[in-house]
Amino acid sequence: MFNNINLNLYKVFYDVAQYGSFSKAAEFTYTTQSSISKSIKKLEEQLGTQLFYRNSHGVELTENGKELLYYVEQSYGNIMTAERLLMETDSLNRGKLNIGLPSYISSFFFFDKIEKFYKQYPNIEITLMNGSREYLLNLLNNHKIDFIIYSSPIFENLDKDLELIKLYPIEYKFFCRKDKYEKYKHIKDIKDLENVPLVLPVPGSNNRRFLDEILIKKDVKIKRAINIHTSEGIMTAVKNNLGVGYIIEDIIKGDDTYKCINIKTKLHHEEVALIYNRKFLTKVPLRFIEEQLNIKIK
Repeated sequence: MFNNINLNLYKVFYDVAQYGSFSKAAEFTYTTQSSISKSIKKLEEQLGTQLFYRNSHGVELTENGKELLYYVEQSYGNIMTAERLLMETDSLNRGKLNIGLPSYISSFFFFDKIEKFYKQYPNIEITLMNGSREYLLNLLNNHKIDFIIYSSPIFENLDKDLELIKLYPIEYKFFCRKDKYEKYKHIKDIKDLENVPLVLPVPGSNNRRFLDEILIKKDVKIKRAINIHTSEGIMTAVKNNLGVGYIIEDIIKGDDTYKCINIKTKLHHEEVALIYNRKFLTKVPLRFIEEQLNIKIK
């Protein structure tokens, strides 16, 4: 439609959409609010539509603005990927690695791989992003992270452009302090947990949701429980003798402080997987996947 597309106007639009206000966009891009406002007005005039509503907190995208943002984000991601492809060298003496993963995976299963990669390629800038399934998938689809390491709930309804490779299984267990095992060794069935003080993941989290389904199915009514968001917090609470915890077995395996309580009821198990879009993997993430995960992506 236009012989000369002013890409800077779309960059300003993208910044305002990301920061939610003209003033914040100006602050973070080191320009003036009036300059931002003029650029948005010019773009709206060119497109013949309003892109933002003003509100008390800043600005909000109109429906047309949301539609435009979708395509601008895709284009912006493509440009960033192209730039990285040209900048990254085969020797990896510069570049970036951006990974999305939950904290329990980064802390207990994955950090040794990050450490090894960083020591081998110290000039690579590494960013680890934590968040929900929806948040990380959005970052991946907008090319803000290179790949995701996540457990099985993320496998469902993936975008057709995304690929998935299963890495390893994980299983949840109840556990206690090793020196308190005599106190809890009577627990043979999940029903035996009714009168035991428990340290559980917070309600609504994926691992708690699956546990609650088992408790409901077995008609188990928990009477005493502390709910904690992180695996590290659950371990600390159990260490401080606040009760029996519920955690991924591999996290406490090899730690002489704790001991698993094996009950007859089958508990939740998952698969940890790698999720990525092959079209947007540059040299650095490809090298990490190949060397640290022992996966060759064609």
